[in-house]
Amino acid sequence: MTNPIPQEPTPIDLRVITQVAYGLFAIGLLSAGVLGAATVAAIVLLYIKRADAAGTVYAAHFDWMMQTFWWGLLALAVSGLATYIYIGWVGVIATGIWAVFRLIKGWLALLEGRIPV
Repeated sequence: MTNPIPQEPTPIDLRVITQVAYGLFAIGLLSAGVLGAATVAAIVLLYIKRADAAGTVYAAHFDWMMQTFWWGLLALAVSGLATYIYIGWVGVIATGIWAVFRLIKGWLALLEGRIPV
């Protein structure tokens, strides 16, 4: 039996990683947080691969999703506190709509090969 020739591992394309991150983010977001672990997995993936994406168009998409996550989390926390005085639900709904809008806008920009703005 002969030994197979060792091959170097093929790096995963940054476009694929960005698509996967958008998909995981969408699953967590559109499940209204029930599958929130998917969104957290997307953010962890983005932070792990952030250095590889530096200087590419994908770095802007990584930043776009990270900003959407952190600003959305902050807005949900503030809205959650405001539900105690019965006005927070408006903020929760508005934050959800805003996050879905940013998700769609960013994903479409990726498909068109441009930076989300």
